[in-house]
Amino acid sequence: MKEIRVHGRGGMGNVTAAELLAQAAFADGKYAQAFPSFGAERQGAPVVAFVRIDDKPIRTRQQVYEPDFLIVQDAGLLYSSDIMEGLKPGGSVLVNTNRPGEELPIGKEFKIYTVPALQVAYEVIGRPIFNVVMVGAFACATGLVELEAVVAAIKERFPGELGEKEAEATRAACERLGECG
Repeated sequence: MKEIRVHGRGGMGNVTAAELLAQAAFADGKYAQAFPSFGAERQGAPVVAFVRIDDKPIRTRQQVYEPDFLIVQDAGLLYSSDIMEGLKPGGSVLVNTNRPGEELPIGKEFKIYTVPALQVAYEVIGRPIFNVVMVGAFACATGLVELEAVVAAIKERFPGELGEKEAEATRAACERLGECG
């Protein structure tokens, strides 16, 4: 089983990102769970969502304490809280940033992926909807889910022009993955 924690702030679409990732895993024929951490979920407050993906049914229902992957939608959280806590040795971190990975306060024992998700969102969607960009980048960085499954999940959840632009942004994320580092 692979476990993912999605870190961001209220209003960034952390829960939606987790749900889209789980939906893409289902489309890939896997089992998945997505759920938020309940707490002070006001605009701008740190928020965490969780995803589990496996090839067999998932029985556990607790929060993810030792993830294999972190998705960090706000790089500022790396400096203000210990979001790295529990990340498994050799784990991977995907960060929404314009900075190179080696400049981030992440240990060298982890694989670091960076993507300028906010920039991609503005360029492709025209709005700061970067949670879908992060899900696309995650798919390309890890191979845990297929990018086309992510695209299908986005189009199902957001039909019409917005969904089409978001799908395009997920593909652009793959092209921009790691350009900062």
